[in-house]
Amino acid sequence: MDQVTRGWLIYELTDSALQLGLVRGIQAIPFLLLSPVAGSVADRYSRKMQVVLTQTADGILYAAMALLIFTGLIRPWHVYVTAVLMAIVQTFLQPARAALISDAVPPNNLTNAIGLNAVVFNAARSTGPALAGVLIAKFGTGGAYFVQAIFFFVATIWTTQLRSAERSAGRPRGHSAHEESFGQSIIEGWKFSWRNEVVRTALLIVMFVSLFIGPFTTLLPVFARDILKVGATGQGLLLTAMGVGAVCSAVLIASAGDRLPRGMLMLVSVMLYGLFTVMFAASPWFWLSMVLMVIVGLCHVHSHALVQTVIQSYSPSEFRGRTMAIFHMSQVVLTIGAMLFGALSSLVGAQWAVASMGVVGALIMIGICLALPGARFIR
Repeated sequence: MDQVTRGWLIYELTDSALQLGLVRGIQAIPFLLLSPVAGSVADRYSRKMQVVLTQTADGILYAAMALLIFTGLIRPWHVYVTAVLMAIVQTFLQPARAALISDAVPPNNLTNAIGLNAVVFNAARSTGPALAGVLIAKFGTGGAYFVQAIFFFVATIWTTQLRSAERSAGRPRGHSAHEESFGQSIIEGWKFSWRNEVVRTALLIVMFVSLFIGPFTTLLPVFARDILKVGATGQGLLLTAMGVGAVCSAVLIASAGDRLPRGMLMLVSVMLYGLFTVMFAASPWFWLSMVLMVIVGLCHVHSHALVQTVIQSYSPSEFRGRTMAIFHMSQVVLTIGAMLFGALSSLVGAQWAVASMGVVGALIMIGICLALPGARFIR
């Protein structure tokens, strides 16, 4: 919902495709500077409490945005400031939330658990954008942000009722983590991630996807309003279609579990991801774009969820918060990619920007297959 609402709001205020990229790009700074700290916090203290506090902060920020819009005080700089604050919150939320999954299930069920988590997330993503589009059409962006604030407060209440998922392994994790400084903890996390070949390969894949393919959704307001001419509701439906494909993909991952050849699926899915975004960029018809977005969602989750599974599977508990923090630093690359997409769009148009970046992303995956042949055999 935020992706649709924030993009529509800044485009409404500025009428600038470049600023669609900039409002995402400004979020790179907190992820770049604070992700290592957030991962160390998740490995040293209560991951559940970290989730509760950050979700509460998110709800407050969404409520503030709704108030600014309803009172007519909203300005572009408000959108940028709240984008930075929300990025700070998300930086601390994501590694703790992701690491809780591994804390809660046996190792042989990890792929299924992450797949199930992806099912729930993408079920929300398949309905959230459409809901945001309807709310924007009827009540404006203020109404959409008000509903988002309510959702976050409800989620926080439910999170407080969860039993702690951190098992007895959590005590030695916390004890050993407290024996070293934050700086040492961060350095050790980076060293582990680089020295472990499987983790390093998985991180490379997600970083390239985040730079060259994933940010194409930043330009969806341009496609919805100017190319396909379907408005905010159409933009929501496009993201909903992507969410439907993602749910189908997540169900397959949750069902198949460890039987999947993770390495080959990651690489092939990213190649197809890039090629289908090229087809989306060339599509002149809304119905065809909807079909293509379903396939794009299928490819996205097959790559993203499997990368996360590989990283968590090959990371011991005492490093999991830090490796997941590095994984979520792909948000930095994603926002840089969003800025690149926005700048390229202002030069050659949205369609050529998306098509060219999709081709580059697919070619890089072919390069990884050739340069790192072991990636194909990751289980």
